[in-house]
Amino acid sequence: MSSLINSVNPWLVAIGLNTILLGLAWIAPKKLLTPAGLFHAWFLSILIWVTLGWQGYAVVMFYFLVGSGVTRIGMAQKEAEGIAEKRSGARGPENVWGSALTGALCALGVGLINSGFLVPGSQYFDFVQYKSLITSPQSLLLLGYVASFSTKLADTTASEVGKAYGKSTFLITTLQPVPRGTEGAVSLEGTLAGIVASVAIAFVGWAVGLIDLLGVAWCVLAAFIATNLESVIGATLQSKYTWLTNEVVNIFNTLIGAIAAVLLAWTWINIIK
Repeated sequence: MSSLINSVNPWLVAIGLNTILLGLAWIAPKKLLTPAGLFHAWFLSILIWVTLGWQGYAVVMFYFLVGSGVTRIGMAQKEAEGIAEKRSGARGPENVWGSALTGALCALGVGLINSGFLVPGSQYFDFVQYKSLITSPQSLLLLGYVASFSTKLADTTASEVGKAYGKSTFLITTLQPVPRGTEGAVSLEGTLAGIVASVAIAFVGWAVGLIDLLGVAWCVLAAFIATNLESVIGATLQSKYTWLTNEVVNIFNTLIGAIAAVLLAWTWINIIK
């Protein structure tokens, strides 16, 4: 199956596949994306397929489907309390890029390094070979790619589960009790759910060959670090600056996760040398 996919022009596969999926999403009764969000997700998905093939595509689709699912947990209750995501969780362009800009840049970096420019067939390199060369730019970018989505899924899951099921929520900077949905609030239920989510998507990255098992550990640890730092940003800075929207904070969150994973891997390699 993989060899058959690889033999077809990746641009044609990406455009055809994502156009079909966009059409299905357009007519679906429950909207996961706004019309503008659909177009931006279509463009993002093509970029991921052309640069990282079905392997990278599997990771971003896992994030989107699971992230959309957890957003709808306890939706009626969260809407009644005024703490639900806008548009009943349907994602617009700002949500697409807030979640995926870091991952898209990592994927683009891999494609550019391997081809000099994005050309058909550039994504079908030997992932196993790059996994064994952990200090190569490609392997570090692949790790950053998976870590960015591991971080974002951890953040989304922690937030949505915490708002729906958190029995006690505390402001991360003071540990004082605050209402659910408060920026910078954390809960035990949400934190544990976020860790589980980060583990799940990191293992998807491992299963498709983007990272090794040690990379899974770096992704999970990086996601935990970045998610907590994101809560600190929410508690201390977000209300002070109008430009620091949730989407901008999400970009910082995923960027911190990707950088943290790369630094952890780089540090580990230098320790064991």
